[in-house]
Amino acid sequence: MTTDGDNATMSLPSDIAFTLDPARPVLTHSRNMQAEAGMVPHSHPRGQLLWAKQGVLRVTSEQAVWVVPSTHGVWIPANCDHQVNCETQVEIRNLYIDPTYPVRDQDTQVVMVAMTALMREIVLRLNDSETSSGDASTIRLGLVAIDELNNLLAADLSLPAGTDPRLRRIISHMVNHPDSSHLLRELANLAGASTRTLERLFKAETGLTFRQWRTRFKLMNALEALGRGESSTTVAYTVGYKSTSSFVAAFKAEFGYTPQVYARRQ
Repeated sequence: MTTDGDNATMSLPSDIAFTLDPARPVLTHSRNMQAEAGMVPHSHPRGQLLWAKQGVLRVTSEQAVWVVPSTHGVWIPANCDHQVNCETQVEIRNLYIDPTYPVRDQDTQVVMVAMTALMREIVLRLNDSETSSGDASTIRLGLVAIDELNNLLAADLSLPAGTDPRLRRIISHMVNHPDSSHLLRELANLAGASTRTLERLFKAETGLTFRQWRTRFKLMNALEALGRGESSTTVAYTVGYKSTSSFVAAFKAEFGYTPQVYARRQ
C-alpha cells in the first residue's frame, strides 16, 4: 500500500492505476487530501473503486457530476475520463482492479454505488495490507472484493454534465465552488455566452433548468452532513437555504423522503 498526504491543489493519479498484472487482481492506494484539493482529469487501464472513508468527494466525468458522501463509493471503469475534487478534507481508500477480471459489466460509464458494511471492511483491510507483495491471502481477499463490488447497488444520485464547452465551464465552476450563490447572469461572462443561451443549454443538454440543476447539486451536498447526524436546520443553512421548511420540502421532492428519514434509511 502507498499513502500520500497531499498539500498541492491538483494531484496526479497513482502509478498503481496503470500497473497491469493479472497475478495481482486488486491493488490499493490510500490518499489523504485537503478541502478544495483535487486531481487532474485522467483515465487509467485499471478499473477503480473510489471511496472516501471520511469526507465528501465531487467526481466529474464526461457524462455527469456526483457528490459522494462516505456512505457511497464510485465505480470508475477502465479508461473512463474523470476528475476528482474534495469538498472537505478526505481520507480516500482506492481499489484498482486489473482489466482481466470482469467487474460490473452492466456499467460502461462511471456509477455511484452504495457501500455495504462488508465492502467497507474489505477495502480497509486491503488498504492496510501490502498488496504489491502478491501474498496469497491478500489475493483471495481481493477476489472477494471483486465479488462484493459486483453486488453493490447503483445509486441514481448524479447530475448530467452536458457537452457544450460553455455549459461545462459553468458546471465546472459550480462543482469547484459549491458554496457559490451567483445568479446565472453573473456567471454568463465566465461562460462567454448570454443568460438566455445558457438557460437553453441547461435545458437541452441536462434536461434541467439552471435553477433545478443547482438545487439538486445543493441537496446532494447535504447528504454527508445528514449522514453525520446533523439537524435539518443546520444542514439547510449550510447548503444555502433561508429556512428549514423550504429545505425539507425541496429535499423530499427530490429524494422522496424528508432529510432525517433519508439519513436513517442510509
